[in-house]
Amino acid sequence: MQPLANITPIKPAARAGAVQLGGVGLVYKTSGQDVVAVSDVSIEVKPGRFAVLVGPSGCGKSSLLMMMAGLRHQTSGAISINGAPIEVPDPDRVGVVFQEPSLFPWLTAEENVEFPLTLRGVSKQERRAKAEEALQLVGLDGFGKRHPHELSGGMKQRVSIARGLVQDPPVLLMDEPFAALDEQTRMTMGDELLRIWAATGKTIVFVTHSLTEAVYLADEVIVMSARPGRIVDRLEVALPRPRTFEMLSGDAFGSLRDRIWRHIRKSA
Repeated sequence: MQPLANITPIKPAARAGAVQLGGVGLVYKTSGQDVVAVSDVSIEVKPGRFAVLVGPSGCGKSSLLMMMAGLRHQTSGAISINGAPIEVPDPDRVGVVFQEPSLFPWLTAEENVEFPLTLRGVSKQERRAKAEEALQLVGLDGFGKRHPHELSGGMKQRVSIARGLVQDPPVLLMDEPFAALDEQTRMTMGDELLRIWAATGKTIVFVTHSLTEAVYLADEVIVMSARPGRIVDRLEVALPRPRTFEMLSGDAFGSLRDRIWRHIRKSA
């Protein structure tokens, strides 16, 4: 497997989109009663930024991400990408990577990455070229003919990231993509994601329960309260890039992590 530091994308995207949420709320019914899941959330993520959403379990982080993806409709407020409303899934503007890789076991890695392009009727030659480029970008050059059962957990998640990138959306939404991985693989995948982000210039909105992961990856951390989910803090992470493992033991890193934890503990 080729180390990402030595990879140059064939055609770097260098595209990013602005993400805007204004007064977004989500109410759903359970047992005939209204439950307020998210309340009056307003967020602006500028183009090319890496934003991380954290908060207590059940606070609506994933629901918020699904609304940004057009996979769920907000009850109130507005969501836009580059100033245009997002109301249905639009892979030209937004790519999504979920917690589980959700790969088709009968398809090769290359065919899994191609799948969104296949649905859109892209020619075989073009979609194969785009899939190869995406796999190269995530460090899986040479693994395109492998099936999911032949790949490690981290490699499967890289295939999922490649699938999210293959249509070159300006915004990439990631819902706890490394939660199922062991700690060492998770740290490695975090570093590789940062290299992919640097190579493509995309806007990333990333959901995690890990406060260490949040501070390590982010330009800004957006902290949500317990349900109904509201924004209770936004932290600028001014740590230099590239991030290094040694930063985790530094005072600045610890101070940011402690500030997030105080909010979450208060909400619990």
